Amino acid sequence: MDIIRNAATPSSSAPPAYFTGRVRIDAPFRWAEPSRLGGAIVTFEPGGRTAWHTHPLGQTLIVLSGRGWVQREGGPLETVTPGDIVGFAPGERHWHGATDTTAMSHLALSEALHGKTVEWQEKVTEAEVAEAVARSAG
Repeated sequence: MDIIRNAATPSSSAPPAYFTGRVRIDAPFRWAEPSRLGGAIVTFEPGGRTAWHTHPLGQTLIVLSGRGWVQREGGPLETVTPGDIVGFAPGERHWHGATDTTAMSHLALSEALHGKTVEWQEKVTEAEVAEAVARSAG
């Protein structure tokens, strides 16, 4: 049994190459092989979000607080709130983050394939977000 104690790892700012706005990562972990599971608690301030990305074995998000948005490529913008669980399929291109007015925290879980858990792509533009919001209000 392993226990990672609360605050054992300092909070860190998410890498600006892969995130827009203020985003904090807490409690990152990855279990030793043969497990492939790793994750972290990610907090997005209003307007904060990920870049487009995929996961080789998919990703699970468990919304802990606030109000956020998730979108898969070609799909509608979906609003998520505490207790919602989002599953992205392996290789499914997507992004997620806070709404424009409310912060959001989620637990992000993914498995590594050949040591890799994510494939980062270009940032989601303000125009893409505005278009998705307009379509969802529509």
